[in-house]
Amino acid sequence: MGIIKKILAILILVLAIVLIAAYCMPKNYAVEREIIINRPVDTVFNYVRNLKNQNEFSVWANLDPKIKTTYTGTDGAVGSKSTWESDVKEVGVGEQEITKITQGKRIDFALRFKKPMEDTAVGFISTETAAGNQTKVKWGINGVIPYPMNIMLPMMKMDHMIGNDLQKGLENLKNKLEE
Repeated sequence: MGIIKKILAILILVLAIVLIAAYCMPKNYAVEREIIINRPVDTVFNYVRNLKNQNEFSVWANLDPKIKTTYTGTDGAVGSKSTWESDVKEVGVGEQEITKITQGKRIDFALRFKKPMEDTAVGFISTETAAGNQTKVKWGINGVIPYPMNIMLPMMKMDHMIGNDLQKGLENLKNKLEE
């Protein structure tokens, strides 16, 4: 009986340490990548503001050739949505909604994931004039991992996991617009 009490005490102590560590750890993540595109800023901005065009260069939209995508609202305007459904785990089910547009500079959007797990995030794509007739495009996504799941944040390596896909998407965008 004494051994069972000791094992139980150790388990409770370990659980308490994990919960205290999670309480002290960050819950927010933010990932950004950027690229220079050899096209004028207005051309790039007018292309990326449309959700249908974003699905042309997004890594996630291209993981499943059988993805079902629907669009509502006026594409490229605040309130327009892209909803997707896929059996591919990395794509899942969710929607993206344009929440704010700063003309010629930035598009903000909400991401709502429904499967394989429910989650929300916010993102943006910004454009700014670079040297000559070039445009610097920045793509970012940020969100919150709730307590106590945030204990996993350092192991999830969000910057690497999401960042690689953002970078590849920006490279796809560059190739598309520089054709």
